[in-house]
Amino acid sequence: MTKALQGTELGTKIGEKLPSAVVEADEGAVVVSGDSVLEVARFLRDTPGLDFDYLVAITAVDYLDYFEVIYNLCSLEHNHSTVLKARLYDREDPLLPSLTPIWRGADLQEREVYDLMGIKFSGHPNLKRVLLWQGFQGYPLRKDFFY
Repeated sequence: MTKALQGTELGTKIGEKLPSAVVEADEGAVVVSGDSVLEVARFLRDTPGLDFDYLVAITAVDYLDYFEVIYNLCSLEHNHSTVLKARLYDREDPLLPSLTPIWRGADLQEREVYDLMGIKFSGHPNLKRVLLWQGFQGYPLRKDFFY
């Protein structure tokens, strides 16, 4: 069974290397600033002892006041996992850097989050709708979506 790393411990490690990246950390997750998510992802993948080499899933939640993008990560070498989160407060143009340069598996998952929530990922190689048709208006998983 995969061991979940404590968010508080991981937040401390991230904070030592990237002091302005961590917004908050609790037992379950580390919340980082949106502009530092690419650096944090690279740190989590490349740091010996962490070695988060597998992106399990990306999803997003609409809290009305902000969007939260949630990354579930795993280290196959060390058999541990963690949850990384980034909050976006701009509902009109939510934007995060794409993690496809770190984990190629982010490609389809970022497209799905874009398609259903309208969160854009800068630097994504092919950011277009994947479930809905190209002319579809709106983002159906947003709480303010009306059809």
